[in-house]
Amino acid sequence: ITSANNLLAALLDNHIQQGNELRIDLKSINWKRCEDMNDRQLRNIVIGMGRKTDGVVREDHFVITVASEIMAILCLADDMDDLKARLARIIVAYDVDGNPVTADMLHATGSMAALLKDAIKPNIIQTLEHNMAIVHGGPFANIAHGCNSVQATRFALKLGDIAVTEAGFGADLGAEKFFDIKCQMAGFKPDAVVLVATVRALKYNGGVPKAELSTENLDALRKGIVNLEKHIENLQTYGVPVVVAINQFASDTEAELNFIEDFCRNKGADFALSKVHGEGGKGGVELANAVIRTLETKESLFAPVQNLSESLYDKINSVAINIYGADGVDFEPKAKKALDKLTELGFGNVPV
Repeated sequence: ITSANNLLAALLDNHIQQGNELRIDLKSINWKRCEDMNDRQLRNIVIGMGRKTDGVVREDHFVITVASEIMAILCLADDMDDLKARLARIIVAYDVDGNPVTADMLHATGSMAALLKDAIKPNIIQTLEHNMAIVHGGPFANIAHGCNSVQATRFALKLGDIAVTEAGFGADLGAEKFFDIKCQMAGFKPDAVVLVATVRALKYNGGVPKAELSTENLDALRKGIVNLEKHIENLQTYGVPVVVAINQFASDTEAELNFIEDFCRNKGADFALSKVHGEGGKGGVELANAVIRTLETKESLFAPVQNLSESLYDKINSVAINIYGADGVDFEPKAKKALDKLTELGFGNVPV
């Protein structure tokens, strides 16, 4: 992915160096180079210094590889043909008239796809207890969709009766993007969702200092559990049955665990303890049984919050109101200009 990203960057700058036939505006280049580590010194740089043959001087930027658009593309691609189509559509810059310049216009699609021909295949790995797991892709959750690849999930669905996949961090971020972006684009319909929490985190949310999290505190738990409550409500907004899994710590007391269990059941969510960290697979049996029980007794009426046929404005409003609890969104002039430009370019029917 790093090589494919930087190949496109090199072809872009070479095109400018060789006469700039596409009339690319040097102030309107949005494609960044990348490397697979966080080096803040390279985030904002000047390139092309030196002799005339060393390129055109301009401002440039580096991002970490998981923040590359190619990482997001790889994870959403259905197959090699779809991968090529998505790579071809990448907007690397705008010309002096404000028209988009794409990777395909730079003749970069085929060579990028060649570099990604093996990367597109899901990776099979083995857990400590010799079970199969698939690890494939990892786009940044705060700027992309934050989920593993569509191909990995499809692969898993063919290999067993139940496929469990991770959806980034935070049900208001990872789950929202998993449902609204990945599931809509790939046609997945989840049957249940596991929401993971800890007693310690809920007490911390209730105001307990880190040093005191090991002490039983039902009052703090009562205050902090509103965080879990909102996550449950968010997930139920999508019509998917919820199983709350508590990652158990040795300091968790029976009273605290009973309080959370009663709270979850009152909210219409199943509940289970997960002791996988300490006990391995044996510690996950209770959670597995809770998931199976939910699958067998509750129907999923999955419906995304973002309606793809609605405008970008409506999609942003929908997520802000339904997931984040806003009463609406105020769009600043710069945001309106960007959203209108995206709609004009044909991106009005994609998820945000």
